[in-house]
Amino acid sequence: METNSNPPPADGKVSSYGWKALAGSTVGYAMDGFDLLILGFMLSAISADLHLTAAQAGSLVTWTLIGAVAGGIIFGALSDVYGRIRVLTWTIVMFAVFTGLCAFANGYWDLLIYRTIAGIGLGGEFGIGMALAAEAWPAHARARATSYVGLGWQVGVLGAALITPALLPSIGWRGMFLVGVIPALIAWVIRSRLHEPELFVKSTAKRRTFVESFKLLIKDKATTKISAGIVVLCSVQNFGYYGIMIWMPNFLSKQLGFNLTRSSMWTAVTILGMMFGIWAFGQLADRIGRKPSFLLFQAGAVVMVLFYSSLNDPNTMLWAGALLGMFVNGMLGGYGALMAEAYPTEARATAQNTLFNIGRGVGGFGPVVVGMLVQSYSFPIAIGTLAAIYIIDMIATIFLVPELKGSELK
Repeated sequence: METNSNPPPADGKVSSYGWKALAGSTVGYAMDGFDLLILGFMLSAISADLHLTAAQAGSLVTWTLIGAVAGGIIFGALSDVYGRIRVLTWTIVMFAVFTGLCAFANGYWDLLIYRTIAGIGLGGEFGIGMALAAEAWPAHARARATSYVGLGWQVGVLGAALITPALLPSIGWRGMFLVGVIPALIAWVIRSRLHEPELFVKSTAKRRTFVESFKLLIKDKATTKISAGIVVLCSVQNFGYYGIMIWMPNFLSKQLGFNLTRSSMWTAVTILGMMFGIWAFGQLADRIGRKPSFLLFQAGAVVMVLFYSSLNDPNTMLWAGALLGMFVNGMLGGYGALMAEAYPTEARATAQNTLFNIGRGVGGFGPVVVGMLVQSYSFPIAIGTLAAIYIIDMIATIFLVPELKGSELK
């Protein structure tokens, strides 16, 4: 075990180690967003080349996500036992190798296997990266650090949206899978220059087994209460995000006549709004506290979802998408700090990846529920109904989630 680790400086400044840890965590999460979006762009080309059915093509995305959920839960707990840097290195090698193999797939089944295993490697990035950044930064700037990690996903998504249309016609889907390995290699280089944070090294005497890390999430009534609250928060955030982002471009195209360029513009503006929201949440949470920030953004989400559901002017919907994205996804900037402060070092990454991935699993039903409401009623009613889940979110925040701003990590 490495012992030459750097603690966050006593004067509260961010150390060079803190910046390196943040860079490695952010690049890793950017890789997550980049990989999933380029796959979406490539499905048509892959289907045509390998003669896949629509169901087979869709399953490539589904099994990547299933792999990511499984990998997140497994690797989160492993990093609490064996170390953040060590396990992040395992995940990056697994992702890089099997993403590269996708470029040489001969048919549906080998591609499906490669994508699933690559997804398993991908899944560890969020929670372990959040834990690493939180442990490397001082308490007064912890939410900002984890919000920067959260921004990585959006940067990866934007990168994929810009790079894939430019490269796919010339290098094909096989070449794009090789391009997808590049962010992993960058993350690996950054992490090869890092060692374990001091907090983790000092926790050696308290280190638990793989199974015991999960038990710490429900070790007593107070901890179980916090875990339940965080699951609600993560579920609502993912439910709203996927529900809106999957259905909105379709609605703009069919109901309001948006062409592909204008729909893409809406997506870009909304993502920029999300990025600003994540950044703003981190700044705010370190100044006024976690709970007030969550409640402010949750109330903003209620207002913006109701307002957005009443719009029918294309131009207004374009700029209002930025505000919608800001409140609906901005809360992602706070989960990393909240979970880092709520759980001890020997269960921190387990909590980050397990609770967030439970939320991602619940949130995956967002597009299904919105689709059912659209079919039975209308799109404005479907989107407006989402406002109710943010009210549930506010109730969970008030009664289940404690204020932990400034807490020293245990």
